[in-house]
Amino acid sequence: MEVVWSDPVTGRQGFVVIDRLVRGVSSGGLRMRDGCTLDEVRGLAAGMTRKEALHYDPARRYIPLGGAKGGIDCSPHDPQAPALLRRFLDGVRPLLREYWTTGEDLGVRQDSLDEAAASLGLDSTIEAIYPLLDDPAAARARLSAAFAVTVDGIPLPELVGGLGVAESALTALDHARIPRGSARAVIQGFGSMGGATARYLAQAGVTVVAIADAHGMVVNEQGLDVERLLLTRDAFGSVDRTQLRPEDIEAAGSAWLDTECEILVPAAISYCIDLAAQERITARVVAEAANMPTLPEAEAALHARGVTVLPDFVVNSTTNAWWWWTLFGDTSADPDEVHAMARDAMRQLTTDMLDDAEKDGITPRAAAQGVVERHLSEIEARFPAPEPGPGLKNGCRP
Repeated sequence: MEVVWSDPVTGRQGFVVIDRLVRGVSSGGLRMRDGCTLDEVRGLAAGMTRKEALHYDPARRYIPLGGAKGGIDCSPHDPQAPALLRRFLDGVRPLLREYWTTGEDLGVRQDSLDEAAASLGLDSTIEAIYPLLDDPAAARARLSAAFAVTVDGIPLPELVGGLGVAESALTALDHARIPRGSARAVIQGFGSMGGATARYLAQAGVTVVAIADAHGMVVNEQGLDVERLLLTRDAFGSVDRTQLRPEDIEAAGSAWLDTECEILVPAAISYCIDLAAQERITARVVAEAANMPTLPEAEAALHARGVTVLPDFVVNSTTNAWWWWTLFGDTSADPDEVHAMARDAMRQLTTDMLDDAEKDGITPRAAAQGVVERHLSEIEARFPAPEPGPGLKNGCRP
């Protein structure tokens, strides 16, 4: 189901795409960026179906939902963005109440989303899932407790996604027999996903040699002080240049593709690696922390020259899974427990994906898609979709 919403004040458009319902509910974040399109949101919604299905484990309380996504065509820096967000949520309120659970994504912070929802009298932006919970109040209390946890100065929710990206990349290094201590990483984007990825790669012994943000790139071949830069960045993931050391060098933002490294992490924008851009990449592993950063033809070319592209719907799936693990009670707010669960899940997913790809002579993306399809079949067999009846189309009420 696709919804196109037009703002009565600015004329800007917003979009919701529900790719699939599972047990009547779908999941996927809401992004805001200038130039966001329906086609983009459509692709992201399909990706959410894959992310959800990947983490299906019949032994867990959490049963993956269907995939969905929302998008608003507006810069998050626009002074009108907060009011536009509120009007959009008001416009799609029926979907939020019954079919679509959403959270932060590119350009939308969770606290801003929660504030906008509360101003409209919405209980939360995930209330559509309440009927699936045994005890919604207890579930929300677990999630609230988890959101209040900080780890070394950074909220746990801002770390979980990057932890998954880093663990997936580290597993790929191990698979390629590249020592972690000799590996270098370049991170494009230093927000929640990119920043946490840099932290956990550095903690594992990888040298983070470059970080690119909206204002350019900072480089140090001996390694940047990731923790210092993390704790002084602004709310939009920009590095505070006053915190750079004398040996840190500023460079053009576009140079992130050319910097010598073993791990390249596009963690900022979609469609940033095209056929020409991939020729500049020297990395052995590309870990797609952003959604859809690599165009298909570029990914095929990278694969042909031996570069492992870890697909977005695997690599950046941990944030989504962690929300539901916590809400359904598969994990607590204890950060050590969360770290262990996320690492175990991503290590297993990535190992299985790379082993299957190697065995069958296919790309990691194709191997992961095979897992998705198997899991979707199992979920559908366990929870058959209702037959469309009066007022229903593809299981959705209009």
